[in-house]
Amino acid sequence: MLLSAFTQNATLYLTGKDGFKLYSPKEYVGFFKNAKKGVFNGRDAKIFAIEVVKDIATAKVEIAGPDRKWVYIDLFLLKKFKKGWRIISKTATRVDNK
Repeated sequence: MLLSAFTQNATLYLTGKDGFKLYSPKEYVGFFKNAKKGVFNGRDAKIFAIEVVKDIATAKVEIAGPDRKWVYIDLFLLKKFKKGWRIISKTATRVDNK
């Protein structure tokens, strides 16, 4: 389901163990391969802002881990297609002072 939120060629610019890197949607979804389907993973999300201009949009979202041990701000660039909205780009930064 997560993979279907992205276009096939979406760009994900994220900071990981190896520093700032470009990921494909498949690589990103692979981070969650051990998640149990239908089981809450402890992550909470709050949408801070959405701006829509015709068939494009931006979204700013806070994503916090279990017990808020880590908090990220994610920025999304979206495009509306015939089958609905899809993420075409994403970046994130950690904001919990760790």
